[in-house]
Amino acid sequence: MILIFRRTAPSYPFSMTTDQALDGHVALVTGSSKGLGAGIAKSLGAAGARVVVNAYNNITLGQEVADEIIAKGGQAIAIRADVSKESEIKSLLEQAGNELGPIDIIVPNATPPQPQKPIEEYGEDFYRSMLDFFVISPFLLTQAALPGMKERGWGRIINITSEVFACSNPNFSAYVAAKGGQIGWSRSMSKELAPFGITVNMVAPGWIPVERHADDPQEDKDGYLSQIPAGRWGTPDDIGNAVKFFALPASSFITGQTLHINGGMTPW
Repeated sequence: MILIFRRTAPSYPFSMTTDQALDGHVALVTGSSKGLGAGIAKSLGAAGARVVVNAYNNITLGQEVADEIIAKGGQAIAIRADVSKESEIKSLLEQAGNELGPIDIIVPNATPPQPQKPIEEYGEDFYRSMLDFFVISPFLLTQAALPGMKERGWGRIINITSEVFACSNPNFSAYVAAKGGQIGWSRSMSKELAPFGITVNMVAPGWIPVERHADDPQEDKDGYLSQIPAGRWGTPDDIGNAVKFFALPASSFITGQTLHINGGMTPW
């Protein structure tokens, strides 16, 4: 006897619409004056979140991102802060809370330069700077915002990691090691914070050419593009949409997960 099971559409109301789904929430995206961070900030703003655009080196660009969110009907402010320093993080969250409300979505995206070198050419201080941005900064940001998240029983921490940890890129050990630390931290925190209604997830982009890649060798870009199964470059919007997915209330039962956004480069 052959039994045939047919899946039918759910009988309850269902909508894929996410417009304004984050209304009432406040998102902080660090390093969001340009590149992937700007795309993430705009995506969350389009979904209704009030957005804190953060920059350190060029707050003018950060204000332009905030202005674009506002022009499209959203709410946003730009705040200059070095998010590798505890004192500046505290000031950042205090100002954001006064102007937009308590932060309950954190997207650690800020990054220092990422030179590719053999291990002999790296220095100890540079290695430590990578850990400062990818492990210490998410820790300090979360610790500062955690009391409010626990009080409300809701929070989202969405770390921007990278495919490099899965790919184990050579001549990139400082960055790969720091991203590995960020992934380990995120997994541990996902279990620790789950009982409080706080999820911790990761979005791992592939190589997505943005402003800081303008001077990268064209042959390197061509070589990478030729390996992408999807046959195209990723965009900041692709990353923004993935972050928005993890931020949505509908994603409350998803935590400790990594979503690779690289057109199939790492299909595991």
